[in-house]
Amino acid sequence: MGLSGGTLPPPAARAADPRLQLQRRRLLLDAALFFLQLRIADEFKDDEEDARYRPYRPVPRGLVTLRELGGLFVLGGVLQLGLALWLDARLLVLLLVTWTYLALMSKEFFVGEWLRGKHLTYMVTHMAIMPLIDLYATGTDWLVFQGHAPAGLGWFLLASLFNGMVIEIGRKIRSPHDEEEGVATYSVVWGRGRAVGTWWAVIGLALACACLAARRIGFALPLAVVLGATFGAAVLIGLRFLRQQTPGAGKWIENWSGIWTLVLYLGLGPAPLLWRELG
Repeated sequence: MGLSGGTLPPPAARAADPRLQLQRRRLLLDAALFFLQLRIADEFKDDEEDARYRPYRPVPRGLVTLRELGGLFVLGGVLQLGLALWLDARLLVLLLVTWTYLALMSKEFFVGEWLRGKHLTYMVTHMAIMPLIDLYATGTDWLVFQGHAPAGLGWFLLASLFNGMVIEIGRKIRSPHDEEEGVATYSVVWGRGRAVGTWWAVIGLALACACLAARRIGFALPLAVVLGATFGAAVLIGLRFLRQQTPGAGKWIENWSGIWTLVLYLGLGPAPLLWRELG
């Protein structure tokens, strides 16, 4: 998300703009609200499956109701709407596009039966929400303060797409002991070897896209070194999982997927700005 702010040093007028200070805070708030809405939408979509196969989850246990979650979803939307209007009404276009896609995704694009049999297509169509969220989040900078998309934004959005796939695949690779009835993990539908290989592949694609984006802001080499080391660790973790599929072994892959995503976003956000200041 910092890619848009890393293209040019902010002029004094922009740095003094109170909207910029709010924008930096609301980037985090918007991201948190979108991910909260994604999680709530999943609860509605998976309600019947959870009741049947995962009764330990909060909604089937009665710890929280779908009505309460729906109210929280609406409250988050009102906050997003108000902030967008306060910052720049043009952001409503990006916000509405993202909300529309989220609504379609929650209904599985009205072809749920067809999609469920095509696991790769299902994943790609659902992970496409990630670049839309990042497009809106970065738009609070470049649309408001520059009026045009920065160079490299397309590569950044592609990296976001592949990052989403890294997370999605990583959380659904499990050892045989940890598989659950009714949960179509990639380690089951693809086999563990293919699932780990696909996880490596999408990490590699995210790395390539991130470096192409970073090249536009003069940060490709440092980012390639850091992400290359993180990728190397992912390879070792995957190999260890394939050799020793002990209970809980898949957690290493899931946790490293989160670390990978954090490193990539830091490498395209705060790190280039810090690099510029130190340089």
